[in-house]
Amino acid sequence: MQAEELVNDPSREACVELTLDPLGSMSDLDAAIFAEPLRMTPADLVRLQLESSLTLDAIRAEAIRVEIAWQRDLRRWYEEGRVAVESGEPEVALLVRVLEGLRRQVLYGLGGVLTSLPGCLYVNHPNRIGDAEYKPAGLAAAVAAGFTLPPTLITNVPDDARAFLKQHGPAIFKPISVPLYLVDGKAQTVPVTEVTADEIDESLAGTMHLFQRRVDKVADVRVTVIGEQIFAVRIDSGLLDWRTDYGTHTYTPLVTPPVVERAMRAYLEHFRLVFGAFDFALTDSGEWIFIECNPSGQWAWMEPPTGLPMTAALADLLEGGLRAH
Repeated sequence: MQAEELVNDPSREACVELTLDPLGSMSDLDAAIFAEPLRMTPADLVRLQLESSLTLDAIRAEAIRVEIAWQRDLRRWYEEGRVAVESGEPEVALLVRVLEGLRRQVLYGLGGVLTSLPGCLYVNHPNRIGDAEYKPAGLAAAVAAGFTLPPTLITNVPDDARAFLKQHGPAIFKPISVPLYLVDGKAQTVPVTEVTADEIDESLAGTMHLFQRRVDKVADVRVTVIGEQIFAVRIDSGLLDWRTDYGTHTYTPLVTPPVVERAMRAYLEHFRLVFGAFDFALTDSGEWIFIECNPSGQWAWMEPPTGLPMTAALADLLEGGLRAH
């Protein structure tokens, strides 16, 4: 309402007049837009203020939360990195935090793009690799696929571990996730190790451990599945863990038993993989005991001594994928 309309209002003291500044430049009155005064009662003001405050506060809070989290991370990463570099003596822990923050941006940015390519054949899809690398999930899938497995226990309870080792010994320990690290510039890993019940102490409670009955094997078998093609190689090394010394190996191509091939296909289908490197322990009775499947396993070192055309098989798989899409 215009201000003059309030003059004769019997309850004008109970009214509030709100006016807004003109929109536009006061130097150009023709272009300026003038807001009309607005007459409201105190009750209207209270109700409007309450409703608008609740709505705006919720919107503002969410926007601020997201913005603060994003800006906080970015500012911390870049500022800490700048300070560390300019100091001339950067703190290692600080630089690690900065690099980890930036790494995550690349992982979820570039990685997100690469995992979302339409009509693309992945060998294998990164998300499927992540699923299959969980060893407990792999063991469960192996049982469902029909493989033969040794008795296995995953636990952080010392008494349970001791009981398992006493019942199923000789037994071995192996990492649930394989850590890779460098020593003198050479890649290293944690080998499979035989373990007894009296070696278990309370420190085992700190994290999960995987124990299995040691398979009485005569050799190991690595089977590389590349699309529809299967390449099985017997590895004779005399070692508990053949990965610890490649210089001891002799390689012999094998034909995969049909029951094992069916189980491998079921396993790969479960995780939606087109490639898998399966490891088996071969017993003196000819039984293939499932150890694990690596969705990103190495294979190229076996091609020269065996003559198996694994590189050509991978090329065919990729080329067929391109044709199919």
